[in-house]
Amino acid sequence: MIVDCAILGGGPAGLNAALVLGRARRRVLVFDDNHPRNAVTQESHGFVTRDGVKPHEFRAIAHQELSKYPSVEMQPVRVTAIRKASDAFEITTEKEDVFSAKTVLLATGLKELLPPIDGLPDYYGKSVFCCPYCDGWELRDRPLVVISEGPQTFQMVKVVWNWSHDLLVCTNGHQVLTEEERETLRKREIEVVEDRIAALVGKHEQLERIVFATQEARVRHGGFVAPQLLQASPFGEELGCEMNGIGGIITDLFGRTTVPGVYAAGDASVVVPAQLIIAAAEGSRAAAGMNTDLTEREFL
Repeated sequence: MIVDCAILGGGPAGLNAALVLGRARRRVLVFDDNHPRNAVTQESHGFVTRDGVKPHEFRAIAHQELSKYPSVEMQPVRVTAIRKASDAFEITTEKEDVFSAKTVLLATGLKELLPPIDGLPDYYGKSVFCCPYCDGWELRDRPLVVISEGPQTFQMVKVVWNWSHDLLVCTNGHQVLTEEERETLRKREIEVVEDRIAALVGKHEQLERIVFATQEARVRHGGFVAPQLLQASPFGEELGCEMNGIGGIITDLFGRTTVPGVYAAGDASVVVPAQLIIAAAEGSRAAAGMNTDLTEREFL
C-alpha cells in the first residue's frame, strides 16, 4: 500500500502536520525514534495554553489527539534510507521494513554540538540554555554568562540583555568582537573575557561560577550558550534538496522543497532553533501544501 504522506520526525512540526493531514483524511505514517533535540529540556515555553509544558507531556497529548484519526499511524522506528521510486518514495527503517509514500515531509530537526567545555553538559538544559526567548524569563535579573565563539556573539548578547543587565560575555579563547562592539558593551558595563574556559562549576545542576585557564573565576548563576547546529539527518541532501547558506533546506511558504513531493518544516528548513509554537505552525502550513498538491494530482 502506498500512503499519502510519510512524516520523518515526531517533534512539534511533524506532529502538527500529522494532525492537519489526518483531519484532511490523508493516510499518514509518522516515523519517530524519540531522539529529539530538546531531550535535555525540562519545560517548553512560549506556546499559549502550553506554556511550561514538559516535552514528554506535549508528546503524550499530541499522540492522544492523533489517535482519534484512524488514517494516521505512528511508527516508533528510525528511518535509515529514502529513495525516489517511479511513482512514490520508498522509506527503509532500521528494522529493514520498507514503506511507500506519495509525499515525504522532513521534520527531522537539528542536532546540537556544544563547545567542548568541562562541565557544560551538566548544566545545559537546567541552568544554561540556548534560547533566551524560551528560558530567559526563568533567569531574569540573575548574573548571567553568554558563551559564544562565533560571529553571532554580539547579537546574542544584545538579546539576552533584555532579561538581565548583569552579563559576562565569554568567547572561550576566540576573538569574535569588533572594537566597536566591545565599546558598545563597555558602555553598558558588560564584561568580555576572551580567555579559554576551563570549566563550569556548580551544584545540583545549577551553575555557580566560570573557571578560566589564566584568569580568576567569575560568579554566574545561569546563562546561555551558542551551540553549533547541524541537520539531524542527511535525507534532505541525499534526496537532492537545495540547501541555504547556513545548511537549512530551502522551502517555499508551504514547505515545498526544490524536489517535487518532498517537503520540510521546523528547524530542518532554517537551521535556527525555533520555538515550539513556530515549529508546530510550520508543520501545519507544510501539511496544507502537501494536501493541496495531492489534491491537484488527483484531479489531473
